[in-house]
Amino acid sequence: MSAEPPEMRIGDRERRATDDRLRAALDDGVLTLVEYDERTQQAWAARTQRELDVLVADIPGGVPAPAPAAAPAPVEEHGPRKPWHERLGGAIVPLLIAGVAVFVGGHVVTADDGSSVFGSRTVQVQAGDPEVQVATLFGRTEVVVPPGTVARTTGTMIFGSTECQQACQTPPGGATLPEVVVDANGAFGNVQVVTPAEAAAGGLRDDDDDDD
Repeated sequence: MSAEPPEMRIGDRERRATDDRLRAALDDGVLTLVEYDERTQQAWAARTQRELDVLVADIPGGVPAPAPAAAPAPVEEHGPRKPWHERLGGAIVPLLIAGVAVFVGGHVVTADDGSSVFGSRTVQVQAGDPEVQVATLFGRTEVVVPPGTVARTTGTMIFGSTECQQACQTPPGGATLPEVVVDANGAFGNVQVVTPAEAAAGGLRDDDDDDD
């Protein structure tokens, strides 16, 4: 009996199609963020269609039908081959995004006091708490510190920001106030550390908003 021919290898087009299905499953709540992170890394590392099919076999709709053959490339696309650094960039960007998602996903799971994924959340720090841990991914988290304290921010925000104005100001005259450490981690999002007065006023705003 003759041996079966080897499976045909797949390319970025098939990997990207599987990644899109995994993203849709995450948005629909079928997959958790951790499951999505694991599968999307496996998708971009896959070499055959069978490896991709396994990643979406338990998603509603099952394994997709084979993708139609790509239409012939337009004449204008038949130009000189792209420089190596441009071709390398196309492979690094998805891996970079996947790595960021894994990093933030770990902090989302371990954030003791609150996390925000594709949304917004307000965390109220209780008087006497020395530290609060929050995480955000494609979202916004507002941390309200109690009056009579001064906040200090730590953590890492990738492609995002942690903002703290009045809540982080040392009182004039050298007065000493209890410190609250706000450990904020995340990506593609924003964490605002505010006083109760700033929260009542709608949070921190850009200078452009204040001029309107």
